[in-house]
Amino acid sequence: MDQTWKASTWEQFGAALDMLEQAVHACPDELWGERSRRPEFWYIVFHTLFYLDLYLSDSAEGFTPPAPFTLDELDDRGLMPDRVYTKKELLEYLEHGRQKCRSRIASLTEEGAERRSGFRWLDMPVAAAHLYNLRHLQHHVGQLYLLLRQTVDATPGWIRKATVAL
Repeated sequence: MDQTWKASTWEQFGAALDMLEQAVHACPDELWGERSRRPEFWYIVFHTLFYLDLYLSDSAEGFTPPAPFTLDELDDRGLMPDRVYTKKELLEYLEHGRQKCRSRIASLTEEGAERRSGFRWLDMPVAAAHLYNLRHLQHHVGQLYLLLRQTVDATPGWIRKATVAL
């Protein structure tokens, strides 16, 4: 697998993860746990990290997020977690996702990149699924930044590339 492609992909994934981390830190406590707001800030963070983790796996079969998270996010009934996850819990999940992402990209081979994604709803090669995952991540980072702008009239800055190299 081309090293330039891997490094470039990681730089953008890492930047998006760094921006997600900034959004978590910038969120005031009263917005974080506000249950009346739809969508809930903390839940967007959780949803984003859950799918990042899932899509960095080979398939949904056998996937298990780290504790205290469950597979309820995959339930078709749209189940919400029974409680608000703390910033600490979600920052730990973010670090889990960051490490998993770096590892998956660093170990990607040409054959692995061309293999079909293991998700029935993502009928594409693994390389394309990584870009899909990046787009999903950045979509929700933008959503969080908008919520911060609307609520506290400030957002963290743009990050051009990951702060940590591949």
